[in-house]
Amino acid sequence: MSPRRFSVLPAPLSGDRLLDRPAWIFLIAVLAVSIVVPCLSLLLPPGSPFHLSAYFVTLLGKYLCYALLAVSVDLIWGYCGILSLGHGAFFALGGYAMGMYLMRQIGTRGVYADPILPDFMVFLNWKELPWYWHGFDSFPFAMVMVLLAPGLLALVFGWFAFRSRVTGVYLSIITQAMTFALLLAFFRNDMGFGGNNGLTDFKDILGFPLQTPETRATIFLATGLALAGGFLLCRWLVASKLGRVLVGIRDAESRTRFLGYRVEHYKLFVFVLSAVLAGIAGALYVPQVGIINPSEFSPANSIEIVIWVALGGRGTLYGAAIGALLVNFAKSWLTATIPEVWLFALGALFVVVTLFLPQGVVGAVAQARGLWGRYGRRSPSSPPARASEAEGRP
Repeated sequence: MSPRRFSVLPAPLSGDRLLDRPAWIFLIAVLAVSIVVPCLSLLLPPGSPFHLSAYFVTLLGKYLCYALLAVSVDLIWGYCGILSLGHGAFFALGGYAMGMYLMRQIGTRGVYADPILPDFMVFLNWKELPWYWHGFDSFPFAMVMVLLAPGLLALVFGWFAFRSRVTGVYLSIITQAMTFALLLAFFRNDMGFGGNNGLTDFKDILGFPLQTPETRATIFLATGLALAGGFLLCRWLVASKLGRVLVGIRDAESRTRFLGYRVEHYKLFVFVLSAVLAGIAGALYVPQVGIINPSEFSPANSIEIVIWVALGGRGTLYGAAIGALLVNFAKSWLTATIPEVWLFALGALFVVVTLFLPQGVVGAVAQARGLWGRYGRRSPSSPPARASEAEGRP
């Protein structure tokens, strides 16, 4: 008889407990930040100590995009056991879809003043707009492509991978190969996506200038709402019957298949949903940072996403978002002060989390609270209950 395996991950949520206390705190914090940060940026004068500059708003908005990306990875890794090392590709595809729309809005305001072709196409002597650029002058069409491009790639990739029952480290390797192949493809100038330089020099979105504080604050608010909505969607999913099946696949895929569930269908569904969420995060990222280039496809970026989730605590969703915020805050600080240390710190962080924090920061805090509730509140002078009963015996 084979030994029983015990998972270090949290148990699946019950239907009547969609949001526990930590999830409520996280959701309220996200909504509060989404409202307070734009107000501090727009309503307070620049001389006020509480005023937030446009740079700070953009930086926080970028962190929220990363948090949504981390939630999408935790959905498949923490609840279905699919370790994807290629989710940066879905993030980048959503970003490119948004970038193509923003490029079409430049028109005659570009360097070469061409009403149709982006500047890089004029520079490379393109004569006409490629067919796959048509329609991106429409915002609704671009938003559909933000969802469709990463979702369709995940559908095709996942159908072949899960149908062939590729799992574990083998699946992780081919997801990494996928994003590396896209990295090489988008570097080519003849692909029509700007080559090494990517897409940049955006002017406006929906007719509003991107550089104004009002537009930046609005995009920040939209990012916060997207993070809250994505978090709620994932919590609802993992609390449903489908979520219990996903956890069953994570812990015992063969047994779940033996019970009659089409495991590959469940894995494909959650993989596509996760890719769509990553694409939305990428689409919100691009207008805030002002550029999208092939470096977003780098396999190192996808590996870093996994570190965010592991540090925060996989299988919780809010832990993944917290991990993304913590790591990227540390990255911004270290790369600004001692940039040569960052990669060493990231590697050390991964080792520490793997060896000493298998449940991440969220799990460690929960364990500390449990120990405090068990031992910390007990008075040192009061004897244990059983000892008291023993003393009372004749």
